[in-house]
Amino acid sequence: MSGAAHAAVDVGGNASRSVEPGYARILLATEGRAIPDAAIARVAELADRSGPTRPSVHVFSIARMHGVAFGLPNPGLLPTKRELAALREIVDSAIRRLAREGLDAEGHVLATRKVTARICEEAIKEECQAIVMAADPDRNRIVGDMLWTQEPQRVRRRAKVPVFLVADED
Repeated sequence: MSGAAHAAVDVGGNASRSVEPGYARILLATEGRAIPDAAIARVAELADRSGPTRPSVHVFSIARMHGVAFGLPNPGLLPTKRELAALREIVDSAIRRLAREGLDAEGHVLATRKVTARICEEAIKEECQAIVMAADPDRNRIVGDMLWTQEPQRVRRRAKVPVFLVADED
């Protein structure tokens, strides 16, 4: 079944929240933007607290590699230590906020050029049943495919599990 058949969208507040099942494992992913409180609240809302085990959340952030030079990775195109530290702080902050919601969480940062593929692979690797991401409003698909800010929409189209996009407050 394709990811589009599973897609659930919060951007614009159009999704019905009363029919969604609870999830035992959730991936809270970001392509580098800060994780808003609305995304934390959405994860807490989606977490299945009725099961025999506590729900868990995997927080995952992408450090964008900007390309290659002559077909080889170039150190000037890799994320800097400052950028990696900022992304680790985003992950750590999300873990602390999820703990205040009573959810077990762990996470990490990964540097890659293939953002959409890595987020989808991480959901499979961590056996997550849903993905939650902050997102800008949908753009025209032709224009959107050229914008990094539309990465959550690409994840929504490609993922094999439900993807919940939460409006980014910024």
